[in-house]
Amino acid sequence: MKGIRRLAKDLDISIGTVSRALNGKPDVNEQTRQRVLEAATAMGYVPNQAGRALRKGSTGVVGFMMQTGSQITGEGDVFFMSVFDGVQTVCARHQLDLVVLLCSSEEDPDAYLQRVVARGFADALIISATKRHDHRIEFLSQRKIPFIALGRSLTDVGHPWLDLDFEGMAQTAVDRLVARGHRRIGAFAPNDDTNLGYVFIDSYRDALKRHGIPFDPDLIFRTNPNDRGGHEMGERIAAMPADHRPTGFILTNEMLTVGLYRGLYDCGIRPGADFAIIGRHSTNAQYLNPKLTCFYLSLRELGIQLAESLLATMPAYAEQYPLGVVRKVLPLELIEGDSDSPALL
Repeated sequence: MKGIRRLAKDLDISIGTVSRALNGKPDVNEQTRQRVLEAATAMGYVPNQAGRALRKGSTGVVGFMMQTGSQITGEGDVFFMSVFDGVQTVCARHQLDLVVLLCSSEEDPDAYLQRVVARGFADALIISATKRHDHRIEFLSQRKIPFIALGRSLTDVGHPWLDLDFEGMAQTAVDRLVARGHRRIGAFAPNDDTNLGYVFIDSYRDALKRHGIPFDPDLIFRTNPNDRGGHEMGERIAAMPADHRPTGFILTNEMLTVGLYRGLYDCGIRPGADFAIIGRHSTNAQYLNPKLTCFYLSLRELGIQLAESLLATMPAYAEQYPLGVVRKVLPLELIEGDSDSPALL
């Protein structure tokens, strides 16, 4: 309390007002809140988290669970860092801290989540890589822990979620490739039961049917979503008979693109000339030659929406974020490049 008392004395306001401003309470005038936060920063004041948690019955921590490991992310993941930035932007408004919970690819995600919850060091959770049937959703709902899912699932407890428009991506990409003369269009799907794979492939099949193109399971390529997986896909495509291999390809994962380009080049197939590719935008893919035709979404904005939608479910913040239970599919913007060339006749 010494730091709070000193702040109150220096600013000539009550100890209670200082405390509420530091804890992000909504009943504090915004100008006063900024005065308190600026003074606290200048003084080097940091709240004692343990004591704060005991007094409030909360930890001031939001946990973001993601899976990691060489088979999942390869040498690094450019997707989540931007999402984290958006989430922390919102958390910082309320003196909350984002903690990233890394579940190894060798550990069961359900068991990992149960251990996290048992330790009780997060007030709310964001889960990602949702499965077709995801036990984590039922587990969190039964324990009445505020959470939001990045991704849909058939497991539905009325919880909030945000997801990317994989249906729209499939429809738009197939339409674009068919308009360029492609009839054999390949697609990536995850190795596991991640729900986005089902959502995307179902929409991909519907788009092919709309154009009178039969679905060919041999044109669905499953691999690990990293650069090595992309390179292996390129080799597998090149090894197919020329009259059976795809002439165009759709990627839902941004980590695969660089590897696929290199794998095709190594086998004498030129992306953008001999083979058409439509993928996802990433900081790495934007430097590819030819320029990738890709789908773009601001990942920082995605993180901001995730955090605000999560806080909307928490009584302490619901008044500031009157969003209700958010269940939203976020559209992606198509950025035209040179990688989806017309089919060679």
